Amino acid sequence: MTSLKSWPCAALPHAELSARTTMRVGGAAEWLLEPSTPEELRQAVIAAREEGYTPRILGGGANLIVDDGVLPGVVITTDRIKRLFRPEPEGPSTVRDATEMAPRVAPAPREEGLRFVAWAGVSMPKLVNAAAELGWSGVEGLAGVPGNVGGGIAMNAGGRWGEMWGVVERVLVVDERGEFQELERSACTPRYRNGGLGSRIVVSALLKFDLDDPRVVKERGRDFLLEKNRVQPVTAWSAGCAVTAGMTAGGAPALIARLWAPPAVTAVAPGRPTGTVDCP
Repeated sequence: MTSLKSWPCAALPHAELSARTTMRVGGAAEWLLEPSTPEELRQAVIAAREEGYTPRILGGGANLIVDDGVLPGVVITTDRIKRLFRPEPEGPSTVRDATEMAPRVAPAPREEGLRFVAWAGVSMPKLVNAAAELGWSGVEGLAGVPGNVGGGIAMNAGGRWGEMWGVVERVLVVDERGEFQELERSACTPRYRNGGLGSRIVVSALLKFDLDDPRVVKERGRDFLLEKNRVQPVTAWSAGCAVTAGMTAGGAPALIARLWAPPAVTAVAPGRPTGTVDCP
């Protein structure tokens, strides 16, 4: 591929990736594609595959370390695909159709609908705050969780106070053929830190909530965030989680300082390491 390559969306050659991750380290992507709609995302996936590449999807950049140098191939970022809106109660019955809706002229009463359509690039904090403002309960336990909705669904992000799939009603994905596929919650098998979607790419989702008092939802979210801040530096640039087995006073930072013994570095094999627990 060359800098003259034509892509179906905005594209950057040799784009630096470190600033797009929560660890703030790493090199560049040979090509970084920046679709701004679900259809552009689908077309970007197809175009990358036609060039012989398996595209890497970059969301909020949490739980990700990028190698130094130039990463060959295509990285597709969802950073520009970040619409979050309430679908019309009597509107389209599918996530794909709702995704194409224009924003409504006036906001509906908060008691109506109890659903958001979230595109893949919506940040987790934005989702948590929007739901809390309406007094919609279901994601306040995700306060302090980094990343975006797409990655949150793909890996079933969460912790001791809830998981992303707790509010998913339907999800729109790009499948192995490059086609849109809409999945009902009942057809999916999410589990611990795995949305069970395989190689399918999350485009958007219909999320369903429970009605509550906005003050109560906000207070619960604040309490959860305070508890997380007590044991890990939520606002620091980090992977977002830590191995917490054997946690002592001082939380995750103290544990890392106690266990770190340079120059030895242990590589953890794929899968969940023995002795880990949910992030707070």
